[in-house]
Amino acid sequence: MRALLRRALEESGVDDAFVELRYHAKTFRRATVQQGRVERTALRRRDGVGVRVMADGTWGFATTGDATVPAVRRAIEQARAAALATASMRSERVPDLPAADLAVGDFETPDIDELLARGPEARVQLALDLEARARASSTLVRSASATYSEIYEQKAIVTSDGADCSFRIARPEMHVNAVAERDGQMTSASESVGVSAGWECLFRTPPDQLADRAASTAVDLLGARVAEGGRTTVIMAPSIVGLLVHEAIGHTVEADFVLSGSAAKGKLGHRVASELVTLCDSGRSEHLVGAGGTIPVDDEGVIAGRAEIIRDGILVGYLHNRETAARFGVAPTGNARAWEYADAPLVRMRNTYIEPGTSSLAEMIATTKDGYLLEGPRNGQADATAEFTFGVTTARRIRNGKLAELVRGVTITGNAFDVLRSVDAVSREFVWDLGSGHCGKGQPAKVDAGGPYVRCEVLLGGEQG
Repeated sequence: MRALLRRALEESGVDDAFVELRYHAKTFRRATVQQGRVERTALRRRDGVGVRVMADGTWGFATTGDATVPAVRRAIEQARAAALATASMRSERVPDLPAADLAVGDFETPDIDELLARGPEARVQLALDLEARARASSTLVRSASATYSEIYEQKAIVTSDGADCSFRIARPEMHVNAVAERDGQMTSASESVGVSAGWECLFRTPPDQLADRAASTAVDLLGARVAEGGRTTVIMAPSIVGLLVHEAIGHTVEADFVLSGSAAKGKLGHRVASELVTLCDSGRSEHLVGAGGTIPVDDEGVIAGRAEIIRDGILVGYLHNRETAARFGVAPTGNARAWEYADAPLVRMRNTYIEPGTSSLAEMIATTKDGYLLEGPRNGQADATAEFTFGVTTARRIRNGKLAELVRGVTITGNAFDVLRSVDAVSREFVWDLGSGHCGKGQPAKVDAGGPYVRCEVLLGGEQG
């Protein structure tokens, strides 16, 4: 496919504009089981070529579902014509694109062929087994569901300034949900895992544990008290840390949002967090293999390396595509991503995380006089001001350095930068914990987030004590 794109570019005759060609084939698989029945199965494939041309300081975009040289050449002509037709109407032109670490060669994540060799029966049977295990784990579990999903992608990217690469990547996921009921009270809990790797990486933790944890948590929550509200010390598990840094920090430092006036605008060089906090976003799976947002190359052909956002508490960088990098006078960070071939690349996160620290979780609990250990994000929202409200699945009270009773109905709220300023301990333990599901920003994206356990202060919602 790289050769086909190169030929289409050479034969297009366009030498007065920047041209970017991106072939993208995407296969989706999904199987959902509820109450012992296979409720839904799906298999969908889409492929084609997305073409962007920058002419006279303006982007033009065209697509074709026909991956042949003549069709791609026509798409190049259409994109160039679209750019030139609208250039005179633009009040602001796109700057010349900066130099970038452009990818050349073939890349792929490990164990793809082993994953693809498994038949659809194996995927469906796994969902059947896990749903049955969750439902049978307790007489209090009234219903359960399990879903296996998978995305397999093939890409090739060629640009007129030197990118010439291709890669394959697979993203399998497993979700289990359990609902418990007693005396008319119902509680639910979910467990999920998602990676950018093969089957063995997905189930480094045995899959039965997903069903067991979902069911036991749902049952345990039936007897949990409602939390007392107020400002308090909490230890956030990596899943909560990941949600915070992705939703409430990561989006504010995406350079297109910065240009629109996010909370991070004008803050470069300013202290925005405790000196214990170093926050990064990477196309690689740092510290542990398999992070769900891993990409070797972004959708502009730029190597997707590690980008520092906060270093020792100081805001040091934003996330960029080639255009925003030109506007800020910096190098692109490899954060241009498109969901399918018919989507234009946007500035998106990949794997966002806080670097591990020097404490242990046991030490952090032992040195907490009064607070909560928070695990499992449930839902929530955040905005460009860095204000957030997140639900938490389980919260366990900490009293005099020891874990105490389980509480439920917990929400946490605050300004993410204020929360990061309050951090006084960061663990050595590190987990990627948001690799399942999707991030939304005009179009979906597969991402991951996580990090260490982090002790900080938040406003905790519950009953007023």
